[in-house]
Amino acid sequence: MERIISCIALQHDWRWTLAAGLVCFFGVGVAYRALCRARGLTGPRQLRMAVLSAFVCGLAVFSTHFIAMLGFDAGAPIRFGVWLTVSSFFMAFGSIALACLIALSRPGPVMRAIAGAVAIAGVSAMHFLGVSAIEMPGMIAWHPGYIAGGIIAGMTVAALSAGLLHGLSPFRMTVTGIGGALSVIILHFTAMSAMTLTPAPAPALGWTMSPGVMVLVIAAMVLGMAVVAALLVAMAWFSRASATHQIRDAIDAMSDGLAFYDADDKLVLWNRRYGEVNPELASRLQVGMTFRELLQVGLDEGLYSEAHGREEEFVAERMAMRKSLSATMEQRFAGNRWIRVSDRGTRAGGIVTVCTDITELKNHADALSEARDAAEAANRAKSEFLANMSHEIRTPLNGVIGVAQALRSTELSARQTEMLDLIRSSSHTLQVLLSDILDLARVESGRLELNEEAFDLGRAVRESGQLYESQASEKGLQFFVEIAPEVDCWIEGDVVRLKQVLTNLVSNAVKFTDKGFVCLTVAPGPILKGVETLRFSVEDTGIGFDSETRARLFSRFEQADGGITRKFGGSGLGLSISRQLAEMMGGDLDCESEPGGGSAFILTVPLRRAEAPALKAVTETTVETTEARRMKVLLADDHPVNRKVVEMILMQADIELTQVENGSQALQAARASDFDIILMDMQMPVMDGLTATKEIRLHEAALGLPRTPVIMLTANALVEHVTAAEAAGADRHLAKPFDAAELLGLIDTLPRAAAASLAA
Repeated sequence: MERIISCIALQHDWRWTLAAGLVCFFGVGVAYRALCRARGLTGPRQLRMAVLSAFVCGLAVFSTHFIAMLGFDAGAPIRFGVWLTVSSFFMAFGSIALACLIALSRPGPVMRAIAGAVAIAGVSAMHFLGVSAIEMPGMIAWHPGYIAGGIIAGMTVAALSAGLLHGLSPFRMTVTGIGGALSVIILHFTAMSAMTLTPAPAPALGWTMSPGVMVLVIAAMVLGMAVVAALLVAMAWFSRASATHQIRDAIDAMSDGLAFYDADDKLVLWNRRYGEVNPELASRLQVGMTFRELLQVGLDEGLYSEAHGREEEFVAERMAMRKSLSATMEQRFAGNRWIRVSDRGTRAGGIVTVCTDITELKNHADALSEARDAAEAANRAKSEFLANMSHEIRTPLNGVIGVAQALRSTELSARQTEMLDLIRSSSHTLQVLLSDILDLARVESGRLELNEEAFDLGRAVRESGQLYESQASEKGLQFFVEIAPEVDCWIEGDVVRLKQVLTNLVSNAVKFTDKGFVCLTVAPGPILKGVETLRFSVEDTGIGFDSETRARLFSRFEQADGGITRKFGGSGLGLSISRQLAEMMGGDLDCESEPGGGSAFILTVPLRRAEAPALKAVTETTVETTEARRMKVLLADDHPVNRKVVEMILMQADIELTQVENGSQALQAARASDFDIILMDMQMPVMDGLTATKEIRLHEAALGLPRTPVIMLTANALVEHVTAAEAAGADRHLAKPFDAAELLGLIDTLPRAAAASLAA
């Protein structure tokens, strides 16, 4: 160490040594800054910036070496060999260029440390080549230990600086640059201390330069480094200015208004849109205004409709919301303008305010709200229309069917019987069409719901088939109903909707088949996703249809025999509704057919087995008591035709019938006398059937009277009507037009069931 200190202090002019150190620090720092800039570039631009960095660093190292050599006291004037001197520069430049490429090839401290070591290794070669380029009066001898120590120390400092101190912040860049310069200085002066000069004739080096010329060369090199440094600074400034300009352009191009307030909530900058969103404030905006002052301007202009009469409270609320720095609010301005305001904080304590004009969105929202209200009103009107249409059509249709059924029980001639059958057939067609239209409306509105209950599958299937067995027999068709024993059981589901689908399929099969057979079969279906299924199949030998017809058969209002020459009637809704019902039940409805080869419709639904309910035994005493006296029936209906139809039907049984015209009269009659069963219309003047039924139930409960069966015998046949009837306390809901046999059956069975339940 003493030898190194002695070399620096005694053998070197301190002024040249200081100059060498400053040039080294400056040059290496500039080169490192250029290398850091190269990291942010790609392709040829990165390569050019890396070469520039290596060139500047080479100049710095070269200048450092020869400035220090100019201050070296060799005991006699020295000269510099031109070619060896030039070669030493290219040695430095080449090694540093290689180090730059290594550092840029792959990120990470290891590659940077290797690059630093490679650079110092090249600088070491440059140093000894540069020393050999000096013409000195004597022979040079080297101390191997100091040479090795200098190279190792320089490489170590360079590797640590590049690997550990590297960073893009100004501080880290400065520290790393200082570390790189120190590695060069340590290498130079340690290597110089290893040199021993023995007096001897100076060897001839050929073309040489004097120290004065060398000073000029070094000055040119330092000037070059200064120019490069100035260029880098200018490039950085222009880059920042360009980036700032681009950011400013981007902010001005925003569709939202943006303003930046500093930590004191003073306005610093804003974009053009901010003034457009706040046109009343645009002419008042200036740097240094506080947000509170802007609020006051808006209050003075009367912009905030919600602040009238409560200005101080409004300001306090707005400032408190602004301080939360996460609130987004919608503010209404004069002229029915709406602005959405968002405030966000910055790390320095400033606030960025973003304003969005949402007037159009609010107008659209209001329009959508009005459209929604109109649609809901139209939907309610449609529902009311459907309910009224159902009621108004079912009431006269009930008279037609009821009178026809009553007339059927009288003595008729063959001609009269034929005309009566035509009436019944036409009435049935109207009833089916009405039910299809109402079902379609309920499906479209999403109001059609399934009623899950346990039922006897075999019985439901046989009843569906029996409805059309006589019609098939009249056409000379063979009719089969086949149920596999393993599925002839009780299941859970909606028996009414299942029978609706099956009767529709059987009805179509009978309708479109002139000879052959119609077969309804039920068997286990495939197991789908671990769930058992039921497979219903309705097969016939009818007219069939082609693949084109099959593709549109389940569409609404589509039929296989469409056109003006239609042979078969129908609305074209049955299959569409049946498929939708199948999907609601978790299954599917499909078909197979060919023209003239018959058809097969396959319904697949999940199989959910259920336990058969236990049957209650009816005592003989109860039955005898019920049969021992004449049954008393109360009928409440405001329509005289309906009352006459019921009267004509009940004439077939030994029944004492009491008739009233409204719910109030029905309530009075029920309170005044005991009835075995009550037939109640739902829609009546004075008091409707639902209210009357509720009052009857309250009267029974208050006096502890037995429950009288109530049948809602009404033209209000929608699902909501059935639900309302059950909620009011009705036992059954029989929609008009009803079947006479079904009404007589209920009158016969309901009192018996009520008496049996009371006895139990």
